[in-house]
Amino acid sequence: MWSVLRKRSGQILFFALIFIYFMNRIDEYFQLSTEFGIRIIGALALAATAGYLGNELAEAMEFLPIYLIMVLGAFGFLIGLILTPYVTTRPIRRARNSLLRMPSERLVAVVFGLLLGLLAGGLFSIPLSFLPAPFRQILPLASVVVFTYLSSIVFMLRQNDIKTLFGSIQELTQRGTQAASAQPAPVSYTTTDTLSANNVILLDTSVIIDGRIVDISKTGFLRATLLIPNFILRELQYIADSSDVIRRNRGRRGLEVLSVLTDDAPIPVKVTDIDAPDVKDADNKLVSLAKEMRCPIMTNDYNLNRVAEIQGVNVLNINDLANAVKVAFLPGEDLTVKIIQEGREINQGVGYLEDGTMVVVEDGMDQMTRSVAVVVTKVLQTSAGRMVFARFPTENEQNHRGH
Repeated sequence: MWSVLRKRSGQILFFALIFIYFMNRIDEYFQLSTEFGIRIIGALALAATAGYLGNELAEAMEFLPIYLIMVLGAFGFLIGLILTPYVTTRPIRRARNSLLRMPSERLVAVVFGLLLGLLAGGLFSIPLSFLPAPFRQILPLASVVVFTYLSSIVFMLRQNDIKTLFGSIQELTQRGTQAASAQPAPVSYTTTDTLSANNVILLDTSVIIDGRIVDISKTGFLRATLLIPNFILRELQYIADSSDVIRRNRGRRGLEVLSVLTDDAPIPVKVTDIDAPDVKDADNKLVSLAKEMRCPIMTNDYNLNRVAEIQGVNVLNINDLANAVKVAFLPGEDLTVKIIQEGREINQGVGYLEDGTMVVVEDGMDQMTRSVAVVVTKVLQTSAGRMVFARFPTENEQNHRGH
């Protein structure tokens, strides 16, 4: 039986090609996935292998070959149909997604590490090839694998130092060129290809709509590149296209703020296509990217703030910054505030300082719409901000201040 199959291998190959052609036509008509075609190819290959093994086993055990070939071939076809994607398309898809999520500087570091490891392993395997058997067959290959692995790991862990080294070399080269030509060197901006954890801040939708990031960027306190993923832009556009008037205005304000940032901000603002395709919503995508790139997230969203902190991601909250830079008041200090509304308690008046701090004045309702001098009694720090409680000064305090 098997000898007949071997004699007609040309015909079998011809019919196999015809089968593949018709499978491609079926795939075009019925839009079957590539994975299905690979399943069929893997099933046929495993069925042929199992049939060959069945024939050899039947000859060794003096059985009739046709039965073992049919049984093992059918079993191999079934196993190949089920398991082929798990050793072909799915690992390739996972590797592709990992490469898409990997920052470019880390990918470059890994590639350089692999090349250097292959070079070092190849050089080290030369003396090992003169060892007696079986060491000369095993150790050269083992040395290449070990050197490649160690080199790629070292380059990946020290990618920021390597980037800094190449940046220093580039700066020295530019200085030499500038000195030689006696012309000012062109201003260089950080590109997406050179982003690292030391000079990148991921922006959330809420912080863009808030708008204060524009003023903060102009103060000079931020030196990092503001990185805006494409899915944040898509979310802003979705909000700007909303049927709800308030949401639509907020989305348009965010787009205007983004335009001002990219045009007028003194620090680099970059839009990147780095994504986390396995994650659905934008907040979780940001957290995933921040963990992958080891960089902070700037946000005003309380829920995102808490989730990111739980997962070990550094968060820069503009509300926390605003509370931190407000003027500190101590009990007994004087301040002037204009009372503009009633408080919750009886006879309370409420006013606001220039930085937005709420001041609750005892017995201040009678001084509505007036600017009055008050004395601080206590200061409360809440999640909504800082609240100052005050009272009117006594006669002795007024006389003391008058002197």
